[in-house]
Amino acid sequence: MIKFISWNVNGLRACEGKGFSDIFRQLDADFFCLQETKMQAGQLDLHFDGYESYWNYADKKGYSGTAIFTRRNPLNVTYGIGIDEHDHEGRVITMEMDDFYLVTVYTPNSQDELRRLDYRMRWEDDFQAYLQQLDQKKPVIVCGDMNVAHQEMDLKNPKTNRRNAGFTDEEREKFTQLLGKGFVDTFRWKYPEQVTYSWWSYRFQARQKNAGWRIDYFVTSERLKPRIDDAIIHTEIYGSDHCPVELVLKEE
Repeated sequence: MIKFISWNVNGLRACEGKGFSDIFRQLDADFFCLQETKMQAGQLDLHFDGYESYWNYADKKGYSGTAIFTRRNPLNVTYGIGIDEHDHEGRVITMEMDDFYLVTVYTPNSQDELRRLDYRMRWEDDFQAYLQQLDQKKPVIVCGDMNVAHQEMDLKNPKTNRRNAGFTDEEREKFTQLLGKGFVDTFRWKYPEQVTYSWWSYRFQARQKNAGWRIDYFVTSERLKPRIDDAIIHTEIYGSDHCPVELVLKEE
């Protein structure tokens, strides 16, 4: 089996102070993908025996950023999606392996009053085109904080959040489009009826009340379906306002 973890750590230095290294070892993944690391090179010395790490930092300090720890040697690693408008915020790392591409992504948030919704729509189109190009060569596994609750069952309060960032009709439609292009939401495919969240606001005791959203995903090329063994949301793990999500694939 190949085990993948994805976690929006909401500041890796803060998360390390809340037990990140212990959780990393406990989860024991082959690939451990991070979003929202919020750091620059040299700000945290984090090494794990047997793992190589790859980092994409935002130009702006203390903002965004992604990383992948792997104990399997990649053929190639690239950063960003090759479009200047999108490639200054450290949002994407692509790792080419023998039989798949692994892409970790921190999708831009549309923000309060949907200030960034127009930008988000351009991002979605460009990112989907990027994934399709990869998918023509090898199957793709894309994971991360995709900043959208796709269906009403993916958040606690769909009615009151209808026009809020992460649950606009436009963002949800883009996710539907992605699935229509030959991709599968692994958790929802495996557990069509299960209501589980991956993010809870720090306000209003949302986590204690389980008033959350499912916005962290593993999405794969359809042709990987036969290899999907399990998809897990680790609601028991704290350390961030998100919890880790997991994908287990059978070896080819």
